[in-house]
Amino acid sequence: MFQNFEVLSSPDQAAGRLKRLRAGFAAQGVDAVAVPRSDEYLGEYVPACAERLAWLTGFTGSAGLVLVLDKAAHIFVDGRYAAQVRAQTDPAVFAYQDLISTPLSAFLEASELTGLRLGIDPWTWPGAEVRRLEAALKSLGGEIVFLDANPVDAIWDDRPEPPLGAVSIQPIDYAGVLARDKLASIARTAADAGADAVVLADPSSVAWSFNIRGQDLPSTPHPLARAIVPAEGLPRLFIDKRKTGMEAEAYLTQLADLAPPSAFDAALTALGRSGATVMADPAVASHAIPMLIEGAGGTVLEAPDPARLPRACKNPAEIAASARVHVQDGAAMVRFLAWLDGQAPGTVDEIGAATRLEQLRAETGESLQMPLKALSFDTISGAGPNAAIMHYRVNTLTNRKVAPGEMLLIDSGGQYVAGTTDITRTVAVGDVPHEQKRFFTLVLKGMIAISCLRFPQGTRGVDIDAFARIALWRAGADFAHGTGHGVGSYLSVHEGPQSISRRGMQALLPGMILSNEPGYYRDGAFGIRIENLVTVHAPRAIEGGDAAMLGFETLTLCPIDTRLILPELLDATEIAWLDAYHARVRAELSPLLAGDPALDWLTAATAEIGV
Repeated sequence: MFQNFEVLSSPDQAAGRLKRLRAGFAAQGVDAVAVPRSDEYLGEYVPACAERLAWLTGFTGSAGLVLVLDKAAHIFVDGRYAAQVRAQTDPAVFAYQDLISTPLSAFLEASELTGLRLGIDPWTWPGAEVRRLEAALKSLGGEIVFLDANPVDAIWDDRPEPPLGAVSIQPIDYAGVLARDKLASIARTAADAGADAVVLADPSSVAWSFNIRGQDLPSTPHPLARAIVPAEGLPRLFIDKRKTGMEAEAYLTQLADLAPPSAFDAALTALGRSGATVMADPAVASHAIPMLIEGAGGTVLEAPDPARLPRACKNPAEIAASARVHVQDGAAMVRFLAWLDGQAPGTVDEIGAATRLEQLRAETGESLQMPLKALSFDTISGAGPNAAIMHYRVNTLTNRKVAPGEMLLIDSGGQYVAGTTDITRTVAVGDVPHEQKRFFTLVLKGMIAISCLRFPQGTRGVDIDAFARIALWRAGADFAHGTGHGVGSYLSVHEGPQSISRRGMQALLPGMILSNEPGYYRDGAFGIRIENLVTVHAPRAIEGGDAAMLGFETLTLCPIDTRLILPELLDATEIAWLDAYHARVRAELSPLLAGDPALDWLTAATAEIGV
């Protein structure tokens, strides 16, 4: 099993650990320390040795930070984790802040912490955020103190060792473009910008550029590595050779000079001493990177990571591979949902559901010669009130059975060499109350609205996010997460810069893969989310129209629970979309389920709901 359901942290340890952290303030010359969830690579998912926020506070979510002052501690999370953070941390120790409405910089500006000296590890903060903190502290007469070592590491006695996951080569059939061509394009971007080199600080960009994948993290198959790509000459890849077997090393030495991660600092300093101009993205590069370059006399040219947008716009081979893997993943989902329906109401618990789904993904992958390499994130399996916790992670203490008359929300995904999947289905167990069906139908209306949308070139995620919310808004409801995030190609399940959200400022471009996942959550009662992955298609003419329009094609193939739908709340267009989607699901998945009892379940689950 990939997923571990053990309790990962304890709220009662935080007070002692904060005391030890504060004991170092005087020697460090600081009045406070800020510890983010991110590690030195600024990734969403971090290895066990970098789970500093969880170790210090007990909070295990994928986004957040803690500000530790001499007499107080404030923990910042976004709306997804508002319930989780209170369940995992001690309210006698922490005050709770909203990371979105009151980020740390805004919190400091509004505080009375005059003259505050705030200590941070510059490797764990992006340059863009450091500038905001510096401006906020300046207004208070304070300053940032850049620490030589991470303050949590100094008190973490049993800190795990860094990972040494094996590196693999991504087949060209799935990558679509040779690594040497990708690296040459990145070098040209640097040259065209007048830079001598570009730093690839994001491990996903390194993996994509070199057509490699890794096993350093449980859910994201990139190796923890960085690279420097010069405008002229051979790139340098900073990676622990213990991760590369003979085949991967032979492959990589044709593309780059290999160096250990410990040589990265010296390489940046050498660039600075040579007077080089170096491109770096302040949104994804640790602030320590420009500190080293500029501190040695070089110049940093702030520019977007040149691999990020090409990585987001999947090429035809990546799109084809993703479509293939979604057929397989859909078959596994159908087998799971058929199994779930065959169990007596009240007999399946959250861990049992998540475990069975992982087993069926693995079995289906083996039978179809596309093995499950990992989960793309820990499965969110929430029954009844637990489903109201948006990023709920079931463990042995919170596990509960799905009672008759409740809904099970199961958000899951797989990592396959051909692609990454992410799907949420909310399903009925027994006869669900009318009110829950009403909200399920309103959420479905939002998901269909995004699925059917046509939009002009230049449209951003922020421009269309409201379409997923209109039906809920009319009912006086909303949801506290984005409608959609980007998804990688056998890379991170959460990929930028594309998103459908209030912060989605990137124009949507052909080839981008995004999730489409509106929801609704009633605290202490129930939660609903319906999620498909979609890809942006090229502009297409519309009969009688003046301009070709972009739109979405749905990748995910799995029935939506029609037992939870109130057809009278859907219009004719929405019903037609649902019936057509179900017909496609049935047609594409049936051949994979021949001889399987799940085929009869699929046929019934995809029947037309009619007008």
